[in-house]
Amino acid sequence: MKENTCPTDTYLCLTPERVADILDEMPPDEQLYDLAELFKIFGDSTRIRILYALFEAEMCVGDIAQLLGLSQTAVSHQLRVLKINKLVKGRKEGKIVFYALADEHVRRIIDQGMEHIAE
Repeated sequence: MKENTCPTDTYLCLTPERVADILDEMPPDEQLYDLAELFKIFGDSTRIRILYALFEAEMCVGDIAQLLGLSQTAVSHQLRVLKINKLVKGRKEGKIVFYALADEHVRRIIDQGMEHIAE
């Protein structure tokens, strides 16, 4: 448990106990930084389009590029970013790499985002 100090004269409505409780529940700054970095990955519409395509089927770079009207270079670049951030995974079959969502968390994150903007 973290030791938290909070000056009582700086809060308008919170008690010192409530401030301490809130700070105790706050994740460490490193985790919050990592979470912010993850959400940055979702901040690019091309990456979101690629993820949506991969909701439906495992695909190679060429098929994703054709489906979305993008260059293979652009798709490869975005897939690299998604793979580094563990949002997609690749499976090699001969010389072709097939990409898929890394796990169901990815779908749930996007589904919840869509739910939120639809409200």
